[in-house]
Amino acid sequence: MNKLEEMTAFVHAVEHRGFSAAARELQLTPSAVSKQISRLEDRLGVRLFQRTTRQLHLTDEGRAFYERCVAVLDEIQHAEEAVSELRGQVRGVLRVVAVAAFARVQLLPILPEFMARYPELKLSLRLSERSVDLIDTGTDVALQLSEMLDDESLVAKRLFTNRRLVCAAPSYLDRHGIPEVPEDLLNHNCLTHSSFIHFNDWEFESPEGTKVLHVSGNFDTNSATALYEAVLAGVGVARLATFLVGHDLSAGRLVPLLTDYVHEKSSLLVVYPHRRHLSTKVRAFVDFLSEKFVPVPPWERGL
Repeated sequence: MNKLEEMTAFVHAVEHRGFSAAARELQLTPSAVSKQISRLEDRLGVRLFQRTTRQLHLTDEGRAFYERCVAVLDEIQHAEEAVSELRGQVRGVLRVVAVAAFARVQLLPILPEFMARYPELKLSLRLSERSVDLIDTGTDVALQLSEMLDDESLVAKRLFTNRRLVCAAPSYLDRHGIPEVPEDLLNHNCLTHSSFIHFNDWEFESPEGTKVLHVSGNFDTNSATALYEAVLAGVGVARLATFLVGHDLSAGRLVPLLTDYVHEKSSLLVVYPHRRHLSTKVRAFVDFLSEKFVPVPPWERGL
């Protein structure tokens, strides 16, 4: 068994938090992965993991070795991609993390076209409501909101303005009336996000300046998709991205409110680690997204 295979097994065990998950990814048996890592530890003369019955924990030596292994494997991948680029090929595994609500409504419907365009590319998609450490998770590219970006070492490209509208279902407005000014929302059932408290500080621009209302109601959730389903069901008022509610606004299933106060300070970003060169697969994905969403995303064209 060569050193590269042992290093690959070790990195997968770290990133997938166990030998069984790493084995599934590598299409090996858990015992084969365990033997590779044991052989690696014997050769290095150190313990890379502290093993318990339920979890693996990296030792200090293991953490240092993991960082070097990731760098080595990353360079090998870049070398292979550079050769593929010379041959005009887009191949390998593209690891993408995306904001869950955006992925469900806008990204997943167009992915079949992207995958058909690049049949030698394997796409691994993870959905998240939170910021993800791209380096630690081995992520190639992330689609995330500008408010979530907290690492200045990353490269970030703006795809579009993430406009947010206050809206409600006609059934809710029939029962409770239509708010005419932002302050009216204090007397309405506003649906809130439990994971990002600052999302519940709704900001409104007016000729008199900026107004911020901390809204509240009888329903909160950690999912933008769940907020969407609740407002659609007539539970209350919500402030949601137009990429999520645009088709419902056009169809009359939701009614836009306080349209003079649309929130336009957020953006949807394509984010990837800073590297000496942008890999062929990441460039292909970024170009495809730009083709679909720039300069005006499709859901905005009818609003």
